[in-house]
Amino acid sequence: MSKAECFSREFQEIHMPLWFFFFIWLVVFPLSMRGASSKCRWLGSDLIALFLRCPEVRLGFPVCIFLLSSSVNACVDVVLSGVKLLEALGLEPGDRKNHAVLNSRQDLKEAFAHFMEKGAAAERFFSDAESFHHIAQTASEYPGAQLYVGGNAALIGQKLATNPDLKILLCGPVGPKLHELLDDNVVVPPESMQERDEFHLILEYQAGEEWGQVRAPNANRFIFSHDLSNGALNMLEVFVSSLDEFQPDLVVLSGLHMMEGQSKEMRQRRLMEAVASISDIPTDIPIHLELASMTDQDFMSNIIHQVFPLVNSIGLNEQELLFLTQSASGPHAALASWSGVPDVGVVSDILFWILKEHGKTAERASDLTRVHFHTLAYHILVTVDGYWGNQVAAVAAGARAAGTQACATETIDTSKVFLKAPLEFVTSQIEAPSKISLNPDEPVVHWHREGISFHFTPVLVCKDPVRTVGLGDAISAEGLLYSEVYPQ
Repeated sequence: MSKAECFSREFQEIHMPLWFFFFIWLVVFPLSMRGASSKCRWLGSDLIALFLRCPEVRLGFPVCIFLLSSSVNACVDVVLSGVKLLEALGLEPGDRKNHAVLNSRQDLKEAFAHFMEKGAAAERFFSDAESFHHIAQTASEYPGAQLYVGGNAALIGQKLATNPDLKILLCGPVGPKLHELLDDNVVVPPESMQERDEFHLILEYQAGEEWGQVRAPNANRFIFSHDLSNGALNMLEVFVSSLDEFQPDLVVLSGLHMMEGQSKEMRQRRLMEAVASISDIPTDIPIHLELASMTDQDFMSNIIHQVFPLVNSIGLNEQELLFLTQSASGPHAALASWSGVPDVGVVSDILFWILKEHGKTAERASDLTRVHFHTLAYHILVTVDGYWGNQVAAVAAGARAAGTQACATETIDTSKVFLKAPLEFVTSQIEAPSKISLNPDEPVVHWHREGISFHFTPVLVCKDPVRTVGLGDAISAEGLLYSEVYPQ
């Protein structure tokens, strides 16, 4: 069995600090930075030793960043064992059923069991405020419960804030506990402080953990909240008024899924206002949209048709990818759920369809040219030719981030990870596919399809993850930092 060190990145001299400002958006400003060389070798696993011959790493956005995050993405995550919380609430295992909205404790236990059985991540809105606050109090007081910064954009910023060369300004509803949890590099203006925190409950489970007749195939989490202020995009106008002053070089959107807790009328109105705001962003500024778990297919369809054409890049996981194609009647839409590791050919077909049908072409007024897909076992970075570079380093950096963050290690410890990705796969289940076998010397696999490039890499999966929430945000953040956008 071979072992190799995980590839590492060493940032060289930074001539300016990176600055962040939160809203739902990640906004980036020019920064002078030397290309960082990598001592890059992919680590080994019990099954296969993967070595990465890394090119010189070029940060595609060598910039000073403002991360703009509204209340949509500013909250406190209460992380604890899902099974133990349900037991503390006196809930016993029973039926397993998906619920688009949680209206009761009964709905909570059924939905948790449903997704635990699949080992799939999910996020739901809990409609009963009084019941939710009682559950949240029980969760926060439970021995072993841990409190973290929460929200997609806040998680991305908090991770990047660990770099001493970064400064972050958080503009959004920040309560006392969230303010206490924020990194010292995160500055919060007085206007953003509020008396109460918004809490999201993160119910985690481990691989092989059992609850009644349910046994989790892998580690994951179930998230729920009663978060009305975040879902209303209350800081949207603050963001819009800030753009002229900040002159961003990159915008990252997230938190649209939180609007599902609003009425259909409010949701549609705020989405239209968000679309208008995005449309006002100069076209030479790249925009990345980070998706999250959703349940309303009509709302997802609206995002596909109204928001996708305005952004340059999206990030999503396997549950979001399948829901997306179901919502828009895309390829493999009849597939009810994934069985085990998502089939690479099926995933590839859907990713190809996203860019072919909703991405940039000579005939279509869309800016979408990049999709970063991540699932537990592997990642795929898909780009329209001519718009993005450095994809090998970008997809590898995201995979490395998944392994280190899940195991809470600075570098990947080969004794704590294993390879779950297929060693052979086909690149499509619709068209004449290519059959690919992983090569230990070149673990980032590339193939091409009608002007669209695919970069695939396996992930070294943590055997006993310390924390599962926020992995997608860490993956997308690393992928963006290593990506290079070509000026048009």
